[in-house]
Amino acid sequence: MALPAHAAMPLHARIQRAIRQLIVDGALGPGKPLPASRALATSLGVSRDTIEAAYGQLHAEGFIDRRVGSGSFVAEMTAFMPGRGHSPRDPQRRNQPPKLSRRGAAIFGGGGVRERLTPRPFAPGVPETRTFPLALWERLERQVRKEVGAQTLLHGDPQGIEPLRRAIADYVNLERGARATADRVLVLTSSQQALSLCANMLLDPGDGIFIEDPVYYGARRAFDAAGLECLHIPVDGQGLVVEPILAEPRRAKAVFLTPSHQFPTGATLALERRLALIEWAARHQAWIIEDDYDSEFHYAGKPTACVQGLDPHDRTLYIGTFTKSLFPGLRIGYLVLPPQLVGPMTVARTLQDGHTAPMAQWTLARFMEGGHFGAHVRSMRGVYADRLDLLESLVRRHLADFVEPRVPAGGLQMSCRLTGGLPERAAIEAAARAGIDLLGLSALHADGRGEAGFLMGFAAYTPYEIELAVRKLATALQTMRPT
Repeated sequence: MALPAHAAMPLHARIQRAIRQLIVDGALGPGKPLPASRALATSLGVSRDTIEAAYGQLHAEGFIDRRVGSGSFVAEMTAFMPGRGHSPRDPQRRNQPPKLSRRGAAIFGGGGVRERLTPRPFAPGVPETRTFPLALWERLERQVRKEVGAQTLLHGDPQGIEPLRRAIADYVNLERGARATADRVLVLTSSQQALSLCANMLLDPGDGIFIEDPVYYGARRAFDAAGLECLHIPVDGQGLVVEPILAEPRRAKAVFLTPSHQFPTGATLALERRLALIEWAARHQAWIIEDDYDSEFHYAGKPTACVQGLDPHDRTLYIGTFTKSLFPGLRIGYLVLPPQLVGPMTVARTLQDGHTAPMAQWTLARFMEGGHFGAHVRSMRGVYADRLDLLESLVRRHLADFVEPRVPAGGLQMSCRLTGGLPERAAIEAAARAGIDLLGLSALHADGRGEAGFLMGFAAYTPYEIELAVRKLATALQTMRPT
């Protein structure tokens, strides 16, 4: 009854729970009489009504019997009788590993995809949120509540509200050169959900899928969880190397790409390779899964049109998200689908989470329709470009003995190759002890033994925070050098 975790519960509920636990643990056996309500109330210093409420709930749940004129007794429940098998609270039984399905074991063994709730330098893939125009967002949200009203409190269209689908289509057509219409957009909770849908709806367990090597860990885990055979294709300075695919075109039924800024190398997929993959998919009735996760932020040269916009055969599924361009808590992503996949994908989505929260969708639609999304992206593009320049100069100044930076043309993180023989794992652990988060590069390779290095996210951190963290990292790595 005195447990701090139960402090917020009503007194009668704490008493009821305490007696119930004594019964479940076998301390109060079947047929055992309970104290009279008046006597127990006096003993505990509470009112008799409180005890009666606790006894009444125990009786309703079947834990005790109440007999007029005789009192209250523990009910006959063989499941809790001593000697009748293991108690549900038996530590040995409780600590046994769960018996999962093969799919469940694969999902659990993969570790999932988790993000730090409070990111610190240099966690990658995190946008700046402290300067987001929250007052504007709240004003638009109030407009939605006033104009749309209770409709935002009901179930939403599984495909997404039409105004947002239209705004997304207009945006990707204008900014990414896509071929989208509102009826081809499926609004989702995240790009990770989109990957899971693609893996489970387009391929069967055992089917092959070509993926980049190195690759975004969330994609590999989604495909592994679906039971697919991941066929790893190397990446060079022009993105995915297509020759292995063209040499054995029937080994896989799909290919996964991050063509705008390959994760983690930052390479942009060359146009001729894009066209070759489009032809491969059309000829062999395969699918192209294009993850355009942070294409809004391009700092050097002209951005290349997305693969989906170049594909006249409707074999490309385009994944986008607002997690990187706005803020992670929004939880809105989307798929631009070939027409023949809209129905199946929407039905499949209803079995996952049903629909995306209508209030957030309506507010985002207003944000985009009013030109605020484009303005915010343009503003952040300049901020992020400055932060990337600063990070590069600081790395070259303070970390030149340890790493070689590889400056990307866009995105929210910069990769660095370790030099001087420092082990990647040791460097990352030293950084963590100094309060710095680094994502190692080698684990993103198929064999886990790729080029040693790490990613340094820069978008979410101020110039002061970046400089302070680089200096801390330099000190941490300096202590690893042999004396």
